[in-house]
Amino acid sequence: MKLVLEETIAAPVQLVFELFTDLNHAAEHIEAITKLEVIGKGPIGKGTRFRSTRVMMGKEATEEMEITAFDPPRSYRMEATAAGTRFATVYKFEGGQRETRVSMETTTEPLSFLAKIMGRLMGKLMVGQMTKAMTADHADLKRTAEAMAVAESTPSDPTA
Repeated sequence: MKLVLEETIAAPVQLVFELFTDLNHAAEHIEAITKLEVIGKGPIGKGTRFRSTRVMMGKEATEEMEITAFDPPRSYRMEATAAGTRFATVYKFEGGQRETRVSMETTTEPLSFLAKIMGRLMGKLMVGQMTKAMTADHADLKRTAEAMAVAESTPSDPTA
């Protein structure tokens, strides 16, 4: 299965990349995430592992993920294995100071016999739920990034 989403955000590429990779504040920026725990210490980058808890289909689900590639501000890759399936998501960021084009591609690979059967039976439902969840996440991040960009570009009143 493959899921591809693209979004244009009216904010600088550096700001957008930093927001999308700000794991420590993800639950503040993405409504569906109820908790995100970074495992270990150090800066966010290749090798960073984290547990993300979100509401999916009306229930909380926690997945552990790892950043397996990190090229600021151009791209990063996350991977996870859950329910006998490997998930890999690649984000790419292109743009400049005024806007950023974000593309996300998630691929899944069933690793177990049961996952292969379930993938065939539930594939369209899974794609639909993942598309809905990721579209909502991106809308939350877009709203935050654009508000941050406006705030950064608004001159402060030195007399205030």
